[in-house]
Amino acid sequence: MLLAPARGGVTERKRQQLALRAFAAVSFAYFASVGLFNPYAPLWFKYLGFSTLAIGVLAALQAWTRVVAPYAWGWVADHSGRRTELLAVAAIFACVSSAGLLLARSYSWVALFVLLLFLANGGIVPLSEAALSHHLQTDKGMDAGRYGRVRVWGSLGFLASALLFGLLLQGLDIGVFPILVTTMLAGLVFAVLRLPGGAGDGPADAAGLPGSAIDVLRSARVRWFFAGVFLTVLAHTSLYAFFSLYLDHLGYGKAAVGLFWAVSVLAEIGFFLYQGRWFHRFSPEQWLLAAAGVTALRFAATAAFGSSAVVLVVSQLLHAITFAAQHAACIATVNRHFPGRLRGRGQALYTTLGYGLSGVLGGLAGGAISEHHGLRMVFWAAAGVALLATLSCWRAWRLEARAAAATPSSGA
Repeated sequence: MLLAPARGGVTERKRQQLALRAFAAVSFAYFASVGLFNPYAPLWFKYLGFSTLAIGVLAALQAWTRVVAPYAWGWVADHSGRRTELLAVAAIFACVSSAGLLLARSYSWVALFVLLLFLANGGIVPLSEAALSHHLQTDKGMDAGRYGRVRVWGSLGFLASALLFGLLLQGLDIGVFPILVTTMLAGLVFAVLRLPGGAGDGPADAAGLPGSAIDVLRSARVRWFFAGVFLTVLAHTSLYAFFSLYLDHLGYGKAAVGLFWAVSVLAEIGFFLYQGRWFHRFSPEQWLLAAAGVTALRFAATAAFGSSAVVLVVSQLLHAITFAAQHAACIATVNRHFPGRLRGRGQALYTTLGYGLSGVLGGLAGGAISEHHGLRMVFWAAAGVALLATLSCWRAWRLEARAAAATPSSGA
């Protein structure tokens, strides 16, 4: 009688391990495709003869689609309860859209297929994060340690792809770029189709939950949480859009630029890999508060001491806190505030507010600031925005602590 539960326990453990490996493969494949597309698509656009302005418009499409696409995918997933099936649809749609780039050469056709690709990609992260967080749900909330061990494969995929294709494209004509992108997205489709059936899918309806995402947003602590997310990521727009230009302006060579970026990715990999050891020591709200404060210090140091390679290396190492810890805390917080059938929309709101609106505003504001006051001022502005983010995160933390104190314990 004692052997049957043991066999069942081993089987369940094995099933969990296989599911997590499948999610890790999806994360690796998706971010590997991003590691190819984001750095090298502008070079292919230039190869096609597009102007700098035209290339900028194509790049801006990604930020604009993040304002609309994630929530649309999340809404359909939450109402249907079929997250993994929709994830497969999004991956196939992205692959087919990239295949259109094989034949497109005029600006209008390239823009159309890039737009379709971004609309499809806009659903992959919120759907996969919602499915994964549902799969990792425990009585005490999401298992942050196992989440980190899955998410680290996304960072590894991005780093490996950016480095590998950088070397590969030095020896190949950039004209092969659409073939490489389509191949990578076909790999993503394969990875998504290997997810176990129903993994991370939630019920289309559930009792005892808020009626809609709007109901959740009526809570002041949720609004302050999203304000902190928006402002923290808005500050990071200076890094994503202007850091390489800033380094070039300061006289750093391309090899040094690549090394500075590699340092930040390695730092986030280290955090995700070992977050199970220390993430539980603080609440998600405390991690978010720390991340916002460190972000302010990081970009102030980048602005003030950009000519010092040592300072820049240290500031890039802080990516472990300002991005990796912040992202893990966001996923845990969204998972708590948007449970069950609301999980997809919660993750979509995180993507939209954190990386959609902030990307659009940050790109426009950063461009205007750099045009009139120089690139260094972009990072001073980012530090100021991060201070506002710190105040927002502090407010969210205090409201969360007050709500926890007012909630009767289970033993009361």
